[in-house]
Amino acid sequence: MSTVTSQPEMDMDIFNTLESNVRSYSRSFPAVFKKAKGYKLWDVNDKEYIDFFAGAGALNYGHNNEKLKQSLIKYLEQDEITHSLDMATVARGTFLRRFHDIILKPRQLEYKVMFPGPTGTNTVESALKIARKVTGRNTVISFTNAFHGMTIGSLSVTGNEAKRSGAGIPLSNTVFMPYENAVENVSSIKMIEHFLENRSSGLDLPAAMILETVQGEGGINAASDQWLQNIASICRRFGILLIVDDVQAGCGRTGTFFSFEPARIKPDIICLSKSIGGYGLPMALTLIKPEYDIWEPGEHNGTFRGNNLAFVAASEALDYWKTDDFSKGIQTKAAEMTHFIQKIIEEYPELKAEKRGRGLMQGVACAKDEISEKICGEAFKRGLLMETSGPKGEVFKFLPPLTIDEEGMTKGLNIIDESIQAALKQ
Repeated sequence: MSTVTSQPEMDMDIFNTLESNVRSYSRSFPAVFKKAKGYKLWDVNDKEYIDFFAGAGALNYGHNNEKLKQSLIKYLEQDEITHSLDMATVARGTFLRRFHDIILKPRQLEYKVMFPGPTGTNTVESALKIARKVTGRNTVISFTNAFHGMTIGSLSVTGNEAKRSGAGIPLSNTVFMPYENAVENVSSIKMIEHFLENRSSGLDLPAAMILETVQGEGGINAASDQWLQNIASICRRFGILLIVDDVQAGCGRTGTFFSFEPARIKPDIICLSKSIGGYGLPMALTLIKPEYDIWEPGEHNGTFRGNNLAFVAASEALDYWKTDDFSKGIQTKAAEMTHFIQKIIEEYPELKAEKRGRGLMQGVACAKDEISEKICGEAFKRGLLMETSGPKGEVFKFLPPLTIDEEGMTKGLNIIDESIQAALKQ
């Protein structure tokens, strides 16, 4: 006779007692979650939450997307390949073919696809390495408030002081320039041109510039199409490779598959991760213009660069991009979000707020001290996950799954409105 062992009760004590102090999101969202579907999560007490966090942008297609889930179940039941390093597999080949046919070819983009490892920082590290290898130069220009990852190379092009300090060593070979509108009445384009044109500026000719078109962790700062075009022009003029980090802003988050599409630029190197895996499974891509793909075999590698389960889910997720319908739907939802943000800016002048971002990657920057953190805390109490960003945590940001429906969007925005009212009373 078999004995059924019930699952032990679970609370935050086990995490507080046994897990490292390094954990962060479990402090912002102090609940033990057990189930998720679409844009909703439930904790062990069956409390329901609306997700305006989406795995920090890794769950663009929602939790446990049914179509993607069924493809994974079928793949596992057939005992197909799970781990394979960079050996050729059917799952890998299927993804490559579909990514080329559905994403690259219709956009007239030609890139070699590199699987650098499973995370965003892996793709950034590989991008920096290949840029330096191609050019034979060391320096990289990054931008104020940038965030590109937590390993040493990625940290060197990250602006956040607290995160940089964790490296424990000097972070070198990087020069930071102001992002668009980072300094009032200062043209970052003119500044960059001045430093590059003046051979006594002290700036060595860089190997690359790396940027986010919308700075996710840095405060949801969105670059204009004109600024991006100017940066691309400078890179061409001086023979500098342009790297676009689309780890959070890509895969449809801003309304188009690549966030830079409206600017009509073609970066030399593109970094993708987070939602490229479709189901929240670890996966990253580095897209390299063919003429710069000068790697020696195995020169950049990793044990988990062959996550076949992610290839399966990613291939299925590309179905969303076979027509323009999904993109148009994101833009419709984004317009609703923009309208809501403008409304709360007008209704709550004490926030001293301004709108940030674009697409379904928007936020509200508040001049009132610590109010954004309080609003996120009130939202959590009311059943909504939302986080802050920016140098001082001054922005509360909205990252719902791209698949969220009208009911979910309305409920989530209403909770935010209620949370603002509650926070302002404190």
